[in-house]
Amino acid sequence: MLSSTDDLEFETAENIEEISQLSALELSDAASSERSSADTPEKTGYPDSVYVTAANVFRGIRIEKSPDKAIIKYGSEPLQSLPQYEDESLQRLSYELAFSTLKYQDILESILIDSYIFPSTTIPDHLSSLIVVMLYDFQDRKFQNRVITDNEESIAEVQEVENLLNSFKTKLAAALARCRIKHDALSIYQILPEEVRKQELRASTLPLYAWINTCKVSPEHVFSTLKRKGYNRVKSVLHIDGKVFAVDQHCCDVLIFPSHLKNDLINTDLFKEYKLIFQDKSRSLAVHSVRALLNMDDDILMVNTGSWYTVAHMSILTSNNTTKVFVCGVQSQAKDPDLKKLFTKMGCKNIEILHETFVNIEAKDHRLQKVKVILLLPRCSGLGVSNPVEFILNEHEDADLLKDHSQGGASEDKLLALAQQQYEQLIHAMKFTKAQAVVYCTCSVYPQENEVVVKKALEFQDQGIKIQPYRLSPPVLPLCSLRDIHLSTDKFFRMEPSEITNGCFLSILTRERDPSETVSVKDVLARAAAKGLLDGMELGKSSKREKKKKKSKTSLAKSCTTESNGIQMKIAEYLNRETKAGTNQTETLLTKTEVSQKPPTQGGVSSNARKPPKAAPNSLVSSVMKTAGSSRPGDRPTNYSRHRPEGRVIPLKPVEIMLPPVMLPSSSPQTSRSQLPTQHFYYRWVAPKTSGPGYLPTSSIYKRGEKPKENLPSARLGHPRPWL
Repeated sequence: MLSSTDDLEFETAENIEEISQLSALELSDAASSERSSADTPEKTGYPDSVYVTAANVFRGIRIEKSPDKAIIKYGSEPLQSLPQYEDESLQRLSYELAFSTLKYQDILESILIDSYIFPSTTIPDHLSSLIVVMLYDFQDRKFQNRVITDNEESIAEVQEVENLLNSFKTKLAAALARCRIKHDALSIYQILPEEVRKQELRASTLPLYAWINTCKVSPEHVFSTLKRKGYNRVKSVLHIDGKVFAVDQHCCDVLIFPSHLKNDLINTDLFKEYKLIFQDKSRSLAVHSVRALLNMDDDILMVNTGSWYTVAHMSILTSNNTTKVFVCGVQSQAKDPDLKKLFTKMGCKNIEILHETFVNIEAKDHRLQKVKVILLLPRCSGLGVSNPVEFILNEHEDADLLKDHSQGGASEDKLLALAQQQYEQLIHAMKFTKAQAVVYCTCSVYPQENEVVVKKALEFQDQGIKIQPYRLSPPVLPLCSLRDIHLSTDKFFRMEPSEITNGCFLSILTRERDPSETVSVKDVLARAAAKGLLDGMELGKSSKREKKKKKSKTSLAKSCTTESNGIQMKIAEYLNRETKAGTNQTETLLTKTEVSQKPPTQGGVSSNARKPPKAAPNSLVSSVMKTAGSSRPGDRPTNYSRHRPEGRVIPLKPVEIMLPPVMLPSSSPQTSRSQLPTQHFYYRWVAPKTSGPGYLPTSSIYKRGEKPKENLPSARLGHPRPWL
């Protein structure tokens, strides 16, 4: 029983006056402008089991003081609590209550001493942690009575402490008022260190990250479902109060929601059926980095995974491959059925659990001979996360993390101890001779846990093994902003804590490639698909598609050849027919000219010798192609003549064909120019310089827009572009 040496109902006039003067002041940090608004519902307290669990957590992480200065003794025995919660929300409430109590431990202890609860009352030491936790909630409720439901299971210790606090209600309120006056603060929230207050503000506004379980649902289906529920897709969810979501820039399967939508989202079927899973973005960055390094049949070893959701995400990203995901460190085999049940619900089929701790697994373990990538998520200070409670519950981290966050940082001794553990694990990972890459990821902002550990491991890696050494590789994730590029200049991927994300550090170590090794096409395609370069192409059907593509190319080539040959034959037939008609006219004109000029060298040449030889279809097409290629603006043909067949003597060059298109002028000299096409069939005739009224009148072809000139001396007509 709790007893008091003083009258529990005693009040001094000084206390009453103090309370009346400060009645206008806020009595709780929850009412401060930084943390709540006028429409915040009044708090009614927690179930008894939450108080007991929070008291046990607080007792384990509280800040200990020297025995000679400590007035309040906490004891060494925990309170007897009920079985572990099946409801995750109650566990979260317990940790949040313990964390809040830890942040205000000094203030709450001073209020208990100032109100004479300590040391005037006889209180068992093991109840001290429960009194401090319930006092925080009592003042947070503005010293109003707790609402107890009928179906709630009561705990005797909680009822006893609650009666004690109610009996000292006035003295506790007066002590709180004096504390605020001393620190010149409207609420105890303003008494906290500035770094802690900034962290709380970030935690209250930090967006929610959720990845899509593509084994159960497609991203398009998720988008349409959210749209039907009134959610709109935007580029950024910052400073938006409505129902919106965005797609993450680094991980294409991760969605971002405003923080105030969590209660609404968690009750949807998307989350109840494991189609969407809430998780910190840093874990998604890690598994996507591993996926980008994998070949088709490579295995993965995951170390210190924390959340089982990380394992599931890794499994789902590799579900299309023959990859196995090995998870080490599951020491209790009793958890196996629960884990298998969870993985089955999520659609994971390629996970294998190892019960050994990582440092006890031999590098030459026969089960891990196909492991090519090791994902190392070492235990760290976690000072990069804004909400340590969520991080502890989701990643199964120690509650000691709450102590560091309550003080705004970790001690130097703790950082050194953590860095040594991280270094030993990284060195052990580098001993696996079959592995080709190690992905190292933390949620810390301290270089001692990040760059220093990686550089030290690279410097002191075992050089005696006859394998290629590890080297630092640049990030495989997309750098989406100048800030990302700036933070990754030294080949490390960093994200600093901000209003949109928690802090993260990621490093990739890869072995230098052995020049004798060859990489198959299948592996190259697998890596390209992992990096999102193939845009949904299915690798398994590539051979069939290649066959179809080859078949289509062959048929296309055949059809093109057939069509081309048909065109060639038609052109040849047309030219032969028109050439005969044009040659008859030319023969008559040439005969008249020869009679008048009588050149001695051409007297014995027959009319058959003057006929141009029949050109083969292939040569005609070649001429067409050459002319078509030269018809582009800016191109100048270099040679318009066709090669004559060897062994045949042709004394005259009466015709030169310039294509396309092909059109002979009418045999009638009276044909008007308006009836001629814009592009003509041109030819030249070389003869002695003789002019006369009967000298080849039809061979004088003029440029477009140029007037004909009469009585010109005979010469070669050299038109660089005769069709213009």
